[in-house]
Amino acid sequence: MLTTFIWILIVILFILSFVGLVFPIIPSILVLWAGFLLYLFGIGGELSFWFWLGMVVLTVLIVLSDLIANSYFVKRYGGSKWAERVAAIGVIVGSFVMPPFGIILVPFLAVFVTEWLIQKDISLALKIGVASFVAFLSSTLAKLVIQFVMIGWFLVEAIF
Repeated sequence: MLTTFIWILIVILFILSFVGLVFPIIPSILVLWAGFLLYLFGIGGELSFWFWLGMVVLTVLIVLSDLIANSYFVKRYGGSKWAERVAAIGVIVGSFVMPPFGIILVPFLAVFVTEWLIQKDISLALKIGVASFVAFLSSTLAKLVIQFVMIGWFLVEAIF
């Protein structure tokens, strides 16, 4: 009975990790790790050294995905270093302002205004703002795929 309850909690934590992709106020990766640790300590299950090493590597990839995507797309479309920094701050602020839409709108508007002030070119500022939006979508897709891999690997280790 207790094992069933713990498995239900693990599934809930995994679902919450996906909710965190849309509502960044929920730390997706920490919730995912809570599920792994709950299995380890709550059920007493065993997970291999390779599993833990893989989870650390994938966790680093998830954390870097926002930075890499943001930097890549903003640079590719001619954005400044300020636009990169403002986009990162915009994601954080946006998660608190009318979630989940704030995480899309705030970075876009912040980058747009920043680039408009720096470049004095509204069409270029708009293009760079859209690039920050594409970066958000790209990093979210990358995190989604990585989280599925992490959960899949966990289930293979835990069940087989």
